[in-house]
Amino acid sequence: MTLADTKIDTLIAEVRRLSDALERIAGPKPADNDFVNADCFVWSPARQHLMPVIRPNRVDLSLIQGVDHVRDILFDNTDRFAAGFPANNVLLWGARGMGKSSLVKSVHATVTETVGHRLKLVEVHREDIASLPLLMEILKAADKRFIVFCDDLSFDHDDTSYKSLKAVLDGGIEGRPDNVLLYATSNRRHLLPRHMMENEQSTAINPSEAVEEKVSLSDRFGLWLGFYKCSQDDYLKMIDAYAAHFKLADDVTTLHPEALEWATTRGSRSGRVAWQYIQDLAGRRRKTLS
Repeated sequence: MTLADTKIDTLIAEVRRLSDALERIAGPKPADNDFVNADCFVWSPARQHLMPVIRPNRVDLSLIQGVDHVRDILFDNTDRFAAGFPANNVLLWGARGMGKSSLVKSVHATVTETVGHRLKLVEVHREDIASLPLLMEILKAADKRFIVFCDDLSFDHDDTSYKSLKAVLDGGIEGRPDNVLLYATSNRRHLLPRHMMENEQSTAINPSEAVEEKVSLSDRFGLWLGFYKCSQDDYLKMIDAYAAHFKLADDVTTLHPEALEWATTRGSRSGRVAWQYIQDLAGRRRKTLS
């Protein structure tokens, strides 16, 4: 091998190493997104991939008790959107464990049964909120309609990713794509902690403008649906509905006291607590919940 050949081989090896380094810096190639084989997806911004969820974790809509009014409003909003008519972004806020996220998933499933598979549900994790503009670019080019769903949404002090959400909800030159709605659940009505708004207020030249800036995030959701702690009667209705659906029905003289004792040990009554009791009951009876 001549000296020239050696230099060429060395040059080729260096070019390959440079090419590999550039590929690592660029990150993985964007994935091909297929909306045909699933109705629910999870957004993965690293590969710009909408990962299909073949078996979504959801319950039948009829099992969500004690929230009839907000259930009907959310269903109507979703049904209109799926049919191609105007609809609002929705913030479901309030007491924990009262079925906010379950309601979103169940309403989507019920509407999909009616309108077919043109309505898709895309879950975005809280830490990926800043990538929403990129997700919108992908969804607006698809011939489907999408509900982008973020569960347990809130923002901490010094967290600026809420600005990406604001821009997608209503702002920017393009605005939100016509084929996309945003649904979010939160324990907070205004999404941002009170001390964060107070800190902004204390340091701002015009304190009222600082508060308006923070509150305006929630204002960009056209519908606010409130969820409140349930009464004992509503809690027992949840228990009865689950027990009947899963064929665990029993004499209420024994089922109800046991369910109330279960709630007492957990310090609250909610849909989540009712479901946990039903899981315990089914397990003790060696029955599956299917």
